[in-house]
Amino acid sequence: MPKLFHPIVLAVFFLFLYSCQEKMAQTHTTEVPNIIFIMTDDHAYQAMSAYDDRYLQTPNLDRIAKEGVLFTNSFVSNSICAPSRAVMLTGKHSHLNGQRDNFTRFDSSQATFPKYLQQAGYQTALIGKWHLKSQPTGFDHWEVLIGQGNYYNTDFIENGQRKRSEGYVTDVITDKSLSWLETRDKEKPFCLLLHHKATHRIWMPDTALLNQFAGIDFPVPDNFFDDYKDREAAAAHVMGIYRDMDLVYDLKMMDKAGALQTQYRKNYENMYGRMNAQQKAAWDAYYLPIIDQFMAADLQGEALALWKYQRYMQDYLKCVQSVDNNVGRVLDYLEEQGLAENTIVVYTSDQGFYLGEHGWFDKRFMYEQSLRTPLAMRFPKGIKIKGSVNQMVQNIDYAPTLLDFAGLDIPEDMQGLSFKKILTGEDQAWRESIYYHYYEFPNEHGVKKHYGIRTDRYKLIHFYEDIDEWELFDLKTDPEEMFNLYGQKAYDTLTTDLKQQLTKLQKVYQVN
Repeated sequence: MPKLFHPIVLAVFFLFLYSCQEKMAQTHTTEVPNIIFIMTDDHAYQAMSAYDDRYLQTPNLDRIAKEGVLFTNSFVSNSICAPSRAVMLTGKHSHLNGQRDNFTRFDSSQATFPKYLQQAGYQTALIGKWHLKSQPTGFDHWEVLIGQGNYYNTDFIENGQRKRSEGYVTDVITDKSLSWLETRDKEKPFCLLLHHKATHRIWMPDTALLNQFAGIDFPVPDNFFDDYKDREAAAAHVMGIYRDMDLVYDLKMMDKAGALQTQYRKNYENMYGRMNAQQKAAWDAYYLPIIDQFMAADLQGEALALWKYQRYMQDYLKCVQSVDNNVGRVLDYLEEQGLAENTIVVYTSDQGFYLGEHGWFDKRFMYEQSLRTPLAMRFPKGIKIKGSVNQMVQNIDYAPTLLDFAGLDIPEDMQGLSFKKILTGEDQAWRESIYYHYYEFPNEHGVKKHYGIRTDRYKLIHFYEDIDEWELFDLKTDPEEMFNLYGQKAYDTLTTDLKQQLTKLQKVYQVN
């Protein structure tokens, strides 16, 4: 046998070949990462302890940030559920993707980032909230809630078939997601969109967490009793905790005698009716004593407003806690299965939310608590990115960024920017302002149509159509946005400059 084929030589050769294949595989998996995109609904950044630890601890959400990055200036382009989801999928503002409000049916034939990933060989799945009326496309597997879904024993549409799923919705969505990860084609990279119903109204907690935060009084925002001076659009809203929060529907005060016949009591009764006997027993054991105490107290005025705030916060934060627990289950699964080293994990919400600021709940306005959204990302092993990212990013950026990390070309018609270069330190040049546009009026919340620009310090908003009002805020001196500076002579030059920047943005984004 020639020396070339000596067994020892052959052994060394095959060992070398195997080593090369291993290195190629590692390079390949680094270039083509798996993606888990976790999105909740209405999660206020104030209720994630990596941003603000006054209310609760979210160790699993914070874990993503600690092991990756936390975006400190993350914003949406239209703070309402369906439009935000369409922006996330398409990388385009609402006026171009066609989803300006919650009432429109999303054109799911248009290009989305899951479709591009699917065409590139990714196995794709969507599990949880969809809320876009049309049938999901671009997914090898999908199980979505019907509309908003229900917190208990909700129905799903699974690849076209309607099925009831027993249990608490945050747990169920996580169960379904982990099941898909187990049964997927493990020869392909994957992209899973894991979209929770929580923390959407009406904030029904898991019975296992009902006694969480017992005895705690949460800090009340300094502007809880805002008088909306010089802010006409804010004064016209219909989402105040004191005035508009339904005692039965929102706060669970369904007295057995039926004395509290509120506007949305029947809606709550239907949701309560979905519970099984065991769930109802746990629910009643917690809420009935609170109902009795409330009825006996006969609260009025400021005392009632503050009581409503504390009840709201109790239920809302328990929903957040359930999300955190379930995100922990997903992160643990990735570790156990050896997937963490090659999986991008994204955590965000479709928009921000008010936790009593200005006396409100809900979203929609371009004010900070509604405009901002939590965003944390963890990256595959080998991409050493950690810490805080201060540049202004927006949900139009998600699609191009994920395509960029997947090694795919970013379509020219996507309006968002990939922030991969910011994260890897390749390019520090970035946008200096963001554009926002809210369209859904008239509606029950009374928030006027408006658009505006936000820079690192200033915000200019124009409310239009049945109103013509401008608002200008200095976020450095007035972070709570209480003092409208528009029309003050000292700010005329700044206002002119911001209006010019706003017009340029509208041209860049092809706003009609």
